Amino acid sequence: MFNLKGRVAVITGASSGLGKQMAKGFAKQGADLVILARRIERLEELKAELEKEGVKVLPVKCDVTNTEDINAAAAAAEKEFGKVDILVNCAGSAKNAGVLNMTDEEWDFTIATDQTSVFKMTRAFANIMKKNNYGRIINIASMYGLVGNTALDTVAYHSSKGGVVNFTRAVAAELAKYNITCNAICPGYFDTELTHDTLVTPEFTAYMKATVPLGRYGHEGELNAGALFLASDEASYVTGLIMPIDGGYTAV
Repeated sequence: MFNLKGRVAVITGASSGLGKQMAKGFAKQGADLVILARRIERLEELKAELEKEGVKVLPVKCDVTNTEDINAAAAAAEKEFGKVDILVNCAGSAKNAGVLNMTDEEWDFTIATDQTSVFKMTRAFANIMKKNNYGRIINIASMYGLVGNTALDTVAYHSSKGGVVNFTRAVAAELAKYNITCNAICPGYFDTELTHDTLVTPEFTAYMKATVPLGRYGHEGELNAGALFLASDEASYVTGLIMPIDGGYTAV
């Protein structure tokens, strides 16, 4: 089950963190890859690593907030592989502040990077999927898109990820007639390049242990099983699903 050989997967934010982990997971299951990020030198390094799995890899420099970059990446992917089967919207960043102090610039940056980018990527690549009457779209939202929190003021991040959650439901309903599914994963606390400085503090670690039933941060690769399931042929009747992978945080 869950063999992706012959499938083409596009993964954003693949230069580091969860996106890089996803790329490794998809390569191990045999998918050919289009890896997108702003740091092309990191993508080239990852390409060499992924190709050891016997898959084809196309690295493309792409700022997911830039429509021209996205459209160019879509054209490059279609030219190289003739199709796109899977899209994993993983790129993201955030400016952390509360509603009383957040600036317009901090809000706009976070919404553009974490929410609007998902719309732009989905628009570009779903139009390729439509031609083949097949697609799997997987949006990486956050458990913070489902709940608030008392550890860190980050109102724009909550808002953007909540938007991704309901965007996922809307797209699932819209694109079902083209045999395109759309689902979201809501990660909990994973130690990545983006989150490390926050998570390693004694205060936040104590908060995590008090609020996460499994009592630990997510390990590298623990999102991959959910993504591979949603990307598979076997998940053909699954769409509009919002899947927390959070150690139980949203269960209590």
